Amino acid sequence: MNTKLVGLALFGLTAAAVTAYPALTRTPVPHPGDQDPAIVLPHPGRRPVVEAVFVLDTTGSMGGLIQAAKDKVWSIASTLASAQPAPEVRMGLVAYRDRGDDYVTRVIDLSPDLDQIQAELFKLQAQGGGDGPESVNQALHEAVTRIGWSRDPAVYRVVFLVGDAPPHQDYPNDVPYAQTLAEAGRRGIRVNTIQCGQQPDTRGEWQRIAQLGNGGYFQVDQAGSAVAITTPYDAPLAKLSAELDGTRLYFGSADERAKRNDAVDAAKAVQAASAPAVLARRAEFVASESGASSLLGDQELVEAVTSGRVDLDKLQPEQLPQPLAELDSDARARVVKETAQRRDALRVQIQDISAKRAGYLKQEVEAAGGAEDSLDHQVWNAVREQGADAGLSYGTGGPKY
Repeated sequence: MNTKLVGLALFGLTAAAVTAYPALTRTPVPHPGDQDPAIVLPHPGRRPVVEAVFVLDTTGSMGGLIQAAKDKVWSIASTLASAQPAPEVRMGLVAYRDRGDDYVTRVIDLSPDLDQIQAELFKLQAQGGGDGPESVNQALHEAVTRIGWSRDPAVYRVVFLVGDAPPHQDYPNDVPYAQTLAEAGRRGIRVNTIQCGQQPDTRGEWQRIAQLGNGGYFQVDQAGSAVAITTPYDAPLAKLSAELDGTRLYFGSADERAKRNDAVDAAKAVQAASAPAVLARRAEFVASESGASSLLGDQELVEAVTSGRVDLDKLQPEQLPQPLAELDSDARARVVKETAQRRDALRVQIQDISAKRAGYLKQEVEAAGGAEDSLDHQVWNAVREQGADAGLSYGTGGPKY
């Protein structure tokens, strides 16, 4: 039995040495039916939404946490998705350092495509800092004003500020965090703080930020106190996850399909460098009701046809992936149907093994004395309490590991 509990941090990010990183923004999706006769208007009603942005100290003192950020993104997504009714999960990042470093902030906008978020995490390295306080004011301000938050009052919008050093209060032209948090309140964004380590001057500032942000304050050790457990179910789930990925077929213009396939290739490169435990966490999320949008996106042919969003017969051959473009309409319909059936069967297999993995994890955590003080539980406690205001019920099952 290869099991271990190790102290990790959820999102102790670091970032690569670059002179500038533009924000990654979402391209607005055209209203269905506006331009393409193959698009069918969707049925009314939609799932609830969770928008979560992690604002992360990426200076050298946080270097021990970078691997945990890469490892834990999927388990946190699964925790966010574990509510009833099952929400769509969108995540974003603001990595920050300090003035005089290679960059002050790097903004990655909210996206349901968590493969993209993980790919960005893999680019990050720990560097910079050294004088104590960091550019927390600027990081919080950009998290509130540069992120593409929705305006729907029913959406649960939340920020987690993660770091070990207090904000600089002496920079000219800086927006004080009290002013930023007032704006966050007007926009319905809660701000939680997670202090890494025991620095007293950080504690006071983090507690005040949480209070002004209508959020909670949490403290973990410098390594993060998150739970990581290797299970015998990880390798089978990793294999099934790769098979599920193989059911994706993308439609659209040649440029659109090429762009989407490039993103898939980038995600595959990250997955090739990931441990089976990470891939198992990803499998659980993408096979869930909430994870479908992360796995498939807007241009996935099988989902679009089976959901009724797209009429397969109205798509032109140049809009189809090979070899579907060369088939007649009956053969195309048969391939889509068989692929959908294969995908459903894989999802059932993943969900079944994931349930066994969850039972194994529960036993191991209990045998180790529990994990109530872990970062996993503290994040779960925050979203369980705060998500209720958006109509989300997280029950009593605890976080996903």
